[in-house]
Amino acid sequence: MNTPSPSSTVRLYHIALSPFCRKVRLVLAEKRIEVELVEDRYWEPGTELLRRNPAGKLPVLRMDGRLMAESQAICEYLDETIPNPSLMPASAIERYEVRRLCAWFDDKFNTEATQPVMNERVWKKVMKTGYPDSRTVKSGLKAIKDHMDYLTSLLETRRWLAGNTMSLADFTAAAHFSCLDYISDVDWDRSGLLQEWYATIKSRPAFRSLLADHLPGVPPAPHYAELDF
Repeated sequence: MNTPSPSSTVRLYHIALSPFCRKVRLVLAEKRIEVELVEDRYWEPGTELLRRNPAGKLPVLRMDGRLMAESQAICEYLDETIPNPSLMPASAIERYEVRRLCAWFDDKFNTEATQPVMNERVWKKVMKTGYPDSRTVKSGLKAIKDHMDYLTSLLETRRWLAGNTMSLADFTAAAHFSCLDYISDVDWDRSGLLQEWYATIKSRPAFRSLLADHLPGVPPAPHYAELDF
């Protein structure tokens, strides 16, 4: 295991089915950084999220005596300070493509697919804020398929999403897909190439803790933890 600094516990304040938290968890695991996971149910009374991050967003990483927020910034910090294995390519144009796809998922994919589907089908139930809106879910499910078609077109000419080596773009994408796959909302039959990509990254040791997640009241799909699905 990598040890970032002597006698300091690396702690991640997170929630299980957040793609942004999962993205950081994957990078920490890939870097073999031992981390204490602390669930922050930020919607409940008594949360200290605003003290840790005035923006009021998870994840928050406590590391090297600092509190760090924003998943992309955290992941790039980890990659720069613990360079092996590297998750950012060597050339500027390759790094651009990785960052472009990270933004694609954390912005466009999240807005159109992850957030509406998860909010309606998971978080409304967990937070007890109402019933799912079927029109919002339907729109999100259509968006997932549209995005899958685009990603398939990338994989037709590349081994990984951003190029021929695995990168932060793949972990960012996998973080989002894994949340949706938890509730069985990804039609893997739509794209053999994308299913093969996800099966490959899902089989990495870094993914094990994600596959062990179980949100109370929202059980995972039967195939969720299966590596051959």
